[in-house]
Amino acid sequence: MDGTLFGYSEAQVAQFGLTVGVGAFILYMLFIVLNLARESKAGKFGTFVLFLVLALGMLGFLAKNVIQWVLGL
Repeated sequence: MDGTLFGYSEAQVAQFGLTVGVGAFILYMLFIVLNLARESKAGKFGTFVLFLVLALGMLGFLAKNVIQWVLGL
């Protein structure tokens, strides 16, 4: 069990942490953007734009993972 953490390699732990950690961070950003839209009274269009930009960032993160999976990296 040398060089492992509970039977998982360092690469497996890092991949899990990246996926779950960034996913949790994105959910936290959703909360922050919603709170920002409420406090600034952004209106429907302003709130839509804020969430659109956040969604594009999420799409980029998802696309990176899909591209890595397709290329087998």
